[in-house]
Amino acid sequence: MKLIIAEKPDQGLKLAAPFQFQKKKGFLIIQPNEFFPKGAYLTWAIGHLCELLSPEEYDERWKKWSLNSLPIIPNRFQHKVAKGKWDQFSIIKNLVHLDEVNEIIIAGDCEREGEHIVRLILNLAGNRKPMKRLWISSLTENAVRKGFSQLLDESETKNLFFEAYSRACADWLVGMNASRVYSLHLQKKGIQDVFSLGRVQTPTLALIVKRELEIERFKSEPYWEVQATFQFEKQKFFGKWHKENDSKITTKELAEKIVLFCENKNAQVSDIEQERKEFQPPFLYNLSALQADANAKYKFSPQKTLEIAQKLYVKGNISYPRSDSSFITKEEANMLPEILKKLEKIEQFSQFFPLPNPSILNNSRFVNEKKVTDHYAIIPTEQVPNVSKMNDEELKIYELIVNRLISAHYQSSIFDYTTIHTIVDGRATFISKGKTMVQEGWRKVIFEKTKEKNNEEQILPKVETNQEGSVKKVEVKEKKTQAPKRYTEGQLITLMKSAGKHIDDPELTKILNKTEGLGTEATRAGIIGTLKNRKYIDVKKNQVFANDKGKLIIYALGENILTSPEMTAKWEQRLSEIGDGKASSLDFMEQAKKLTEKIIQDADQNEKQWDFSEFRIEEMQNTKFGPKKKSTSIGKCIKCDGKLVDKGSFYGCDQFQKTKCNVTISKKILGKTITKTIMKQLLSGETTDVIKGFTKDNNEFEASLKFNEEGKIMFIQNSIK
Repeated sequence: MKLIIAEKPDQGLKLAAPFQFQKKKGFLIIQPNEFFPKGAYLTWAIGHLCELLSPEEYDERWKKWSLNSLPIIPNRFQHKVAKGKWDQFSIIKNLVHLDEVNEIIIAGDCEREGEHIVRLILNLAGNRKPMKRLWISSLTENAVRKGFSQLLDESETKNLFFEAYSRACADWLVGMNASRVYSLHLQKKGIQDVFSLGRVQTPTLALIVKRELEIERFKSEPYWEVQATFQFEKQKFFGKWHKENDSKITTKELAEKIVLFCENKNAQVSDIEQERKEFQPPFLYNLSALQADANAKYKFSPQKTLEIAQKLYVKGNISYPRSDSSFITKEEANMLPEILKKLEKIEQFSQFFPLPNPSILNNSRFVNEKKVTDHYAIIPTEQVPNVSKMNDEELKIYELIVNRLISAHYQSSIFDYTTIHTIVDGRATFISKGKTMVQEGWRKVIFEKTKEKNNEEQILPKVETNQEGSVKKVEVKEKKTQAPKRYTEGQLITLMKSAGKHIDDPELTKILNKTEGLGTEATRAGIIGTLKNRKYIDVKKNQVFANDKGKLIIYALGENILTSPEMTAKWEQRLSEIGDGKASSLDFMEQAKKLTEKIIQDADQNEKQWDFSEFRIEEMQNTKFGPKKKSTSIGKCIKCDGKLVDKGSFYGCDQFQKTKCNVTISKKILGKTITKTIMKQLLSGETTDVIKGFTKDNNEFEASLKFNEEGKIMFIQNSIK
């Protein structure tokens, strides 16, 4: 019999869907069929079932945070079963060692982490049996059947495991050592917080902090512009005064002089420039592009978009969502007409049919096997859902993916851009810009708002060079220079993908179809989430703000290899080469160890140069980071002269730091919340009122509470229900 190991339970059920099967605790038994004549077992991980050991599990000396113990570099990395996941690991291990199991099929997600998760389990379970690899990019029944009929040998994907394993171990090295060394040095300055640092999260934070500082240091300056409305026969248009293409006027007095000069004067068209621009349909979606668009259009966070796309994938409605490619192969292109035929029957898509180009099979902009990496672009599958039964969020993401595919079957969008140069009274020069749509093309499918800058673009009339008219109106407009804008979460994803390079032109994304940015398609959303959780950044109204804590640690790092997007991009490139079998995992790990040692040395040097005068250092010393929160006293401590205060999930003594008084009282006792009112009654020595809703051994009861002589809460029970 075969044993199939999926990455998650819902994925496991999808893989079993084409067959008859029997449910057991933690696994399925697939009945004999054409693919598995003797039947098969199918089980699953629960995400990362195994994890690297913590420092103290290698060496007890590493438990205490100390500069003397750094760097922390294990001789050999080891793994353990993650907390709370031992039951499922035991189920998998028992299945692996069943005598009737003669082959194991790795069926995690078809990318590096999916390979990593399942192989780690098999290594820890002591597997010695032969393995195959299921490699599919969608979970429709057709795709599953085809995948099981074309299993890969495990050797074809083993390098992906080495890549993910190397990434995890190197990230552990950098994270453990960098976080400790900088936290410890900052503690010497009285800042008692823990600063988490990482190979990907830290350069990402550096980009955000850099923009935040640009905004803070920006000084807005006033300037003035002069705008004139021209009359040429029966037609009007407006223009902006300029001198050598600069329309900014530094003083209001000069602007007013220009207005006085131009009022009621004759005007003449001195030159007309025309340019036709053709815009090809956008590329098919990879995950970063989908996240950026969903954020711009619906304000969805990158993590939310990934979660929605993952649900659609598990339901079989779209292909694998964590793809970094914008291309498909001819095999997928041949399937598209059948998929589009089904989509045509759906009301919101039917308006775009018939398609101008029935097939993109021979269009290298979309179909290019050489540019398909682990997975092809995100496209709808033949398993088209009933959109009327989809929830609003899933429908929005599905529509984005479908519309992007439909637009690929449309012609280019074409615009004529016109620039009219007008001269007033032979001296004052004005410029007018406008555009005209010549061919709507793919914009019929993907509506994009015209990005008008200060209303510069307008529908311009037909005029000729040297044609004469007049100034109908002229006025001064006061403006101010604008600070750089904060990134949105969607822009941050794009910035991470481009390794910190500002790439606003979608055309340039085609050079980024290999992993060469900060993180991978699968991890970028999680990195932003980590920065939020660490209190380094906030996201307000879709704008990303750097907090004081984030600014402080980036300042402390200074010019550092840890903050360099280029270094991280090169690291990702080397990891990718390991996955392709072109680089050595052992060589990479030796480089990671040397980098770790350099991080420790840099931190020691950086501390000597720190000057926190620009930071609110008095609010950071001898406390957790940030302004001190005033704790409201609930009553006198039952053990010492301190006060009992609200600590969040429990009540504790405010003298813990000074006297180590360890009085703590949980806010939840047998399922019932202990409010401040109840606690005040207890601290005053009283017996509380009768409290209903305590639960023990599935029995509910009511009781009053009181402190006993030992300072522990005792129940004065009244009745059991």
